[in-house]
Amino acid sequence: MINRDFDEWLGKFRPSISSYDYYIDFQKVVRNVDDIKVELNILNTLIGSKNIENDFEKIVTRYPETLACIPLLLAVRGYEIYAQDEDGAYLYNFKKMNYSVEQYKVFMDKTGLFDMLANHLVNNLVDYALGIETGLDSNGRKNRGGHQMEDLVEKYIVAAGFIKDETYFKEMYLKDIEKRWNIDLSALSNQGKAAKRFDFVIKTDNMIYGIETNFYGGGGSKLNETARSYKMLSQEADTIDGFTFVWFTDGIGWKSAKGNLRETFEVMDTIYSIDDMENGVMEKVFV
Repeated sequence: MINRDFDEWLGKFRPSISSYDYYIDFQKVVRNVDDIKVELNILNTLIGSKNIENDFEKIVTRYPETLACIPLLLAVRGYEIYAQDEDGAYLYNFKKMNYSVEQYKVFMDKTGLFDMLANHLVNNLVDYALGIETGLDSNGRKNRGGHQMEDLVEKYIVAAGFIKDETYFKEMYLKDIEKRWNIDLSALSNQGKAAKRFDFVIKTDNMIYGIETNFYGGGGSKLNETARSYKMLSQEADTIDGFTFVWFTDGIGWKSAKGNLRETFEVMDTIYSIDDMENGVMEKVFV
């Protein structure tokens, strides 16, 4: 992989690697709502109520478990909600009532939930909860996004014939690599002081490959720091017989930090993009 042109290589970086299931995990959304479907349907009887405070009191007295649904109606995860005004500060518990029913009525009134229900602003709390869960699940995109590059790289590792927990390993610490293959990696760990972990490790007959993966759709100071630290890691790895550091990265965010990436590219032979993977780099590198 010598004599590669940096600008040509960078020019093939992707704006995104979002798969279809990146946006919303509908299975999880439906599962979460199914867990409280019965309670939501009981609360549905409050919709259009002409005497909502009395009706609410009857429901929570007879079916106290319905209270556990209330935080979700305000797009809150968990069972505790803090609220304060000129009348005082309260930490409401919706799993186990810690105030009088009257105080929970105050909560329902001041948060606008009574108004929403009594004035028919929603027709069905199960449908409403599905909408709320969908919105809350969109917050999970960051976590899903963080794993997308890992998942993509793993797909190519498997396609190249490597077998999980036999010839390739996920999320492996330096100390575990040292123990398993009796190799000294202290040059990478600041003499054992840093607990470094690789996204993947591939073991072939004559080499151990430590692999990092990341994707940056947007810029930021982290990219320069990543490029610098991986350049140093690569140089440290070069001093160890039988070990090679490999970096798979991509994303148009790098265009804002291309100076540092260029420096790393110029000293590191084993830095690759999605385009490289699509063109069979796995079979060429891991031999």
